Amino acid sequence: MLTRLDQRNGLAPVASVMPHAVVIGSGFGGLAAAIRLGARGYRVTVLERLDRPGGRAGVLRQDGFTFDRGPTIVTAPFLFDELWALCGKTRSEHVDLQAMTPFYRIRFDDGDEIACSADDAAMRREVLRIAPSDLEGYEAFLRKSAEICRVGFEGLGTQPFGSPLDMVKIAPDLLRLEGYRSVHGLVSRFVRHPKLRVMLSFHPLLIGGNPFRAPAIYCLIPALERRWGVHYPMGGVGRLVDGLVSLIGGQGNSVRYGADVTRILVEGGHARGVALADGEVIPADIVVSNADAAFTYGTLVGGKTRTRWTQRKLGRARYSMGLFVWYFGTWRRYDEVGHHTILLGPRYKALLTDIFEHKRLSEDFSVYLHRPSATDDSVAPAGCDAFYALSPVPNLDSGTDWAVEGERLRLALMSRLSETLLPGLEHEIVTSSFVTPLHFRDVLLSERGAGFGFEPVLTQSAWFRPNNRSETIRGLYLVGAGTHPGAGLPGVLSSAKILDKVVPHASALAA
Repeated sequence: MLTRLDQRNGLAPVASVMPHAVVIGSGFGGLAAAIRLGARGYRVTVLERLDRPGGRAGVLRQDGFTFDRGPTIVTAPFLFDELWALCGKTRSEHVDLQAMTPFYRIRFDDGDEIACSADDAAMRREVLRIAPSDLEGYEAFLRKSAEICRVGFEGLGTQPFGSPLDMVKIAPDLLRLEGYRSVHGLVSRFVRHPKLRVMLSFHPLLIGGNPFRAPAIYCLIPALERRWGVHYPMGGVGRLVDGLVSLIGGQGNSVRYGADVTRILVEGGHARGVALADGEVIPADIVVSNADAAFTYGTLVGGKTRTRWTQRKLGRARYSMGLFVWYFGTWRRYDEVGHHTILLGPRYKALLTDIFEHKRLSEDFSVYLHRPSATDDSVAPAGCDAFYALSPVPNLDSGTDWAVEGERLRLALMSRLSETLLPGLEHEIVTSSFVTPLHFRDVLLSERGAGFGFEPVLTQSAWFRPNNRSETIRGLYLVGAGTHPGAGLPGVLSSAKILDKVVPHASALAA
């Protein structure tokens, strides 16, 4: 608290300077945290080391094309609506979210496709076409997924886990919902056909997890999609980033760019501010880190301050896979290709084992193909198409020489897409750029170039992740993919919502 109300000698109170909150990083978690803290009376400064906001949700503009660098879909739009409402505004008046129908198409290596949607009749027809004997199990799985979503997302997604006792409290629910199983293991209990097992189990890959290791609590994602839909923000996900930055400014707070935080200042066990690379010191009453959790504890806090997250523990943690992402535009349009397509390779489990366990870059791959120009003409010049092709790859533990393998993988993706969804692609490309796990390490400061921070396994979930409120440093809080509840837009937005429960109201610190 920097000042108090001066009521001496019967004078009218003077304006109070409310407590200052510094937020490190302008990813969705940091921007949402800034808005929530601003709504609770804090003066907020967001510090972003890059020259633009968004973090993993940055935007690439090149040759007249606009590419979202990271997230491409919104699956819990009410979490954004809440942020606009906290500022007395309506999200729909500023950002138009278009519902996707179907959500996405899964194309198998044999050319068969499943169009996934919330249309019960259409999905039953798909299941009956593929495996009639699995229809009853499929519908039973959807009921199970809805129950897991109710407990795991709606019930626990915005609850802080600050003590091992919090894990004990949820143990009965975890057992009842079979959270000890893997996602693929639970799905396999309900359906037998390999294609249906893939359709219902691939979702952990969206948050950095291996379906064969991620706990079954992540079976909530199909229910989350069905309940709230899959949406695309017109203009791209970057429009949501810009909207949140505008909300912060409207609260009288600020986002500073080129502000490279090198250290969180800790005095007497309390976070007192941050130091920047240029030597500037910014005092703060609380510090919120949206930086990668391993970077926060391993570098920004450093080894001199006692924390639960020692260098040894961070070194032994499991990190998510890496990502190879190719952004490209074409002279022509491919109107037969939908907005979202998952193009699977010939292997499922074996490929994931190579990526997550063997840390080996395989010759085969699977690809998520995003074609935003299917919905939004503004992201590409007239008559052109914009694309984003993402392939899961091992993180930097693999030792892959990306200076060589990056272009080789791009050519392999181009060849595969030309053979399947985008005929003649090699002759149609007008602009092209790609990133490898090196980008995630060097630009986004993600440990081992992991695309999503810590891998979502049972022993790295809830209390076993870095807590939203630092376990040992008072006044330090974490948001984003590295803390509870985890990666993905619903997860990082929920991590900011948890601050409402663990950060004192500004008036309490100013009193």
